[in-house]
Amino acid sequence: MPNPAERRTPVEVLRTVFGYESFRGEQAEIIDAVVSGEDALVLMPTGGGKSLCYQIPALVRPGTGVVVSPLIALMQDQVDALSALGVRAGFLNSSQGWEARRETERALLAGELDLLYLAPERLGLHDTPDLLHRAEVALFAIDEAHCVSQWGHDFRPDYLLLHVLGEQWPDVPRVALTATATRATAAEITERLGLTEARTFVASFDRPNITYRIAPKDNPRAQLLRLLRTEHDGDAGIVYCLSRASVEQTAQFLVDQGITALPYHAGLDHRTRAANQSRFLREDGVVMVATIAFGMGIDKPDVRFVAHLDLPKSVEGYYQETGRAGRDGLPSTAWLAYGLADVVQQRRMIDTSEGDAAHRRRLSAHLDAMLALCETVDCRRVQMLRYFGEESEPCGNCDTCLAPPDAWDGTVAAQKLLSAVVRLDQRGQRYGAGHVIDILVGKATARVTQLGHDELSVFGVGADLDERAWRGVVRQLLAQDLLGVDASGYQTLHLVEASRAVLSGDREVRLRTEAPRTKAPRAKPKAAAAVADLSEQDAGVFDRLRAWRAGVAKEQGVPAYVVFHDATLRAMAQARPASLDELAGVSGVGAAKLERYGAEVLAALAG
Repeated sequence: MPNPAERRTPVEVLRTVFGYESFRGEQAEIIDAVVSGEDALVLMPTGGGKSLCYQIPALVRPGTGVVVSPLIALMQDQVDALSALGVRAGFLNSSQGWEARRETERALLAGELDLLYLAPERLGLHDTPDLLHRAEVALFAIDEAHCVSQWGHDFRPDYLLLHVLGEQWPDVPRVALTATATRATAAEITERLGLTEARTFVASFDRPNITYRIAPKDNPRAQLLRLLRTEHDGDAGIVYCLSRASVEQTAQFLVDQGITALPYHAGLDHRTRAANQSRFLREDGVVMVATIAFGMGIDKPDVRFVAHLDLPKSVEGYYQETGRAGRDGLPSTAWLAYGLADVVQQRRMIDTSEGDAAHRRRLSAHLDAMLALCETVDCRRVQMLRYFGEESEPCGNCDTCLAPPDAWDGTVAAQKLLSAVVRLDQRGQRYGAGHVIDILVGKATARVTQLGHDELSVFGVGADLDERAWRGVVRQLLAQDLLGVDASGYQTLHLVEASRAVLSGDREVRLRTEAPRTKAPRAKPKAAAAVADLSEQDAGVFDRLRAWRAGVAKEQGVPAYVVFHDATLRAMAQARPASLDELAGVSGVGAAKLERYGAEVLAALAG
């Protein structure tokens, strides 16, 4: 590394350390603001290059950049990735032994660290602020800043400690960064962190390389298997489930089908979680089945799909989770299976949740926005971006754009269903969706006849729709708050205030037509996204480079992307550099990596 006295410009650092020729979007303006000593709030999507917005200022300003991050399990990988670039980095968290912690503290005080990663809870210990006061701090970066917001989807109490940074180090610039924030969340971040004077930078939240698809649930594990077999055979991906039991069962199901899948949830012991996360990061083609406890800060660029087998609680959570796909900019899939049971379960969880009425209203607002995204007949990307305050045009790359669903006048169907609920209520009886649908379609089950419900005036009035269609009607009425569900374990249906306007004919009900079952797309070859648009010869070179990279990564005990990203290998395969000077011109090849790997890369390219 150069002498600290010989300060470099941000562009010089970008080119020599990170191997990129130019900044993207607002990166240059953000970096200039922080380098000049200003505070900043940065809202930028996953894969948009947030980390450079604090890493480069830390390398340009005197002292050490301190990064506050909740991602204890990933700090070693983050340090390894920076070390591979020639950046002097370390971390302090509860996973370290005494000697390792003491050596990191010594390096900090000696001015031998460019970046120090710190868990937020350490700021609550008296020795950490004392240590930082004795060091020269270049800046404070608050990563995953949405964790400070109780309105947001991932609140962490330890983040409430971070207001002390501005109070105790008033002359040190702070930059707070998050990949997801509505206006309400951004306002709370600003208030809680004391960033009222900070410059705010909002990048586009659009991830055009991700195809968003939401499918009606119909044996979701079989649907997931079909997705993996036909579109993502051999690809790395993440599957989200709501419960620990579902995680375990789904992971085992995939293993039984010959797919390399691992579980991850808070109920597993620390060693198992760490081992599974390490395999996911270091091996190709691993599928991680997880609760939402997994994924924040995962820097694996070649995650080709993110699948949800249960309805996320909010659009912010959904956006954050799906954003873990395609960080390298290559085509990726965000797939969600969604059904009536999801709506019922989420409504019940809100009704029985701890907290006051205002808290439950916040949860309901989050869920309503998520349901609107699921039920829209318009472009999903337009709907999602609008949630974050960004207007856009139809993308042509989501399921509703590629196969536009029809909307139909469901007023009469809604009146039939609500009438059935009324007739049962008049008898002092309430039942779940399945029983009400049996009555509507005229299905004389033993239970229906035993209760005398085949004698109701509404028995059989809905025979024009099949059971699957009626389940869609119930789901959409619940989603539109035109029907209620009890919080009891029986999940029985009941009318709400808005139901009366539908029954009286004063309110029209528009419903989304359920998509017909279609044949799955033809299977794609392994690593299809990575070799897309490559000639057959270039694809062969790319595979050769991947094999070389896998060997190096295994030998060094680091994830493959720490060596080089797929996008950089693609560029190498296409450019075929024949000298170190030519290799240095490939995007993603910085000075340290050129020196470390250059000769081996040229040998692999030569075959």
